[in-house]
Amino acid sequence: MELVLDNVSKTLKRSNIISGVSLKLSGGHIYGLRGYNGSGKTMLMRLMAGLLRPTTGTVSIDGKCLGRDIDFPPSLGLFLENPAFLPNYTGLENLRLIASLRGVAGEEQIRSAISRVGLNPDDKRKYRKYSLGMKQRLGIACAVFEAPDILLLDEPTNALDTDGITLVRNIISSEKRRGALIVIASHDREQLDALADVIYTVEHGRITGEEKAV
Repeated sequence: MELVLDNVSKTLKRSNIISGVSLKLSGGHIYGLRGYNGSGKTMLMRLMAGLLRPTTGTVSIDGKCLGRDIDFPPSLGLFLENPAFLPNYTGLENLRLIASLRGVAGEEQIRSAISRVGLNPDDKRKYRKYSLGMKQRLGIACAVFEAPDILLLDEPTNALDTDGITLVRNIISSEKRRGALIVIASHDREQLDALADVIYTVEHGRITGEEKAV
């Protein structure tokens, strides 16, 4: 699995949000995007996911260009900050509904993912009754339950306590061992140092630094 950004730029309302970003990412590795809010991290993830198209440049998955050869990555797990679920459905019901759209995962995989993040798949509480930490955990479960080839995680440990952070780190490490290509966006250097093989610094929509794990 290979994800390539070739001289990607994105302009919105005449403002350059992303400027000339080129990256070559491969499966079995974790890549960090470090930068403050508004630096362009989330925009880069939206471009990688095919949710937005570059103004110039290309994003390709295994040589297939998003927006030309394919619309979206064929196997993608996506967690953007503050994920949205149906408020009057339980966590299990929400994931069942999402699973029905693509038919990749069955009941066993859904329940396993919910348990994996420390939630009870048989909890009858509706999503609107979830705490912020529970919502965050369900978002992670939603990102991983189909065992995607590409996993894009935007601030995955926000609103989690120490146990939750450790649990999410373990899940991410497990997904790497499975061979997934993982990109984590975070302003928290400690979180990225604990997980990433390579950390890219993002400032004003540009990659301004690259650090490899020792």
